[in-house]
Amino acid sequence: MRYIVSGLVQDGIVTFPIGTLAVNTIGSYFLSFIMYLSEYYGFFSNNARIFLTIGLLGSFTTMSTFSYESFRLLEENKMLLFALNVIATVSLTLLAVYLGRITALAIWRR
Repeated sequence: MRYIVSGLVQDGIVTFPIGTLAVNTIGSYFLSFIMYLSEYYGFFSNNARIFLTIGLLGSFTTMSTFSYESFRLLEENKMLLFALNVIATVSLTLLAVYLGRITALAIWRR
């Protein structure tokens, strides 16, 4: 799943790892959404939560690819792209966690 989504987003973009950024942001959103539904509302059983977050989303998102691609940008002296990748990844994944939380809480307030 990661390969397909990342490839679709990355298609044609050579210098910046936008595919990995997209996968990590999407995964962060859904992980947060599932965790908040589980923690606040018991929506998923422990086994289902573990399967979805560690099994499915853990294999969907990737810290190792982010780290490798960032390091490659450093090796290629693309400092601006390196900084953009690190800042964008950290910022967007944290924002995605926040939005996942907001979505989960909003669904159950109705």
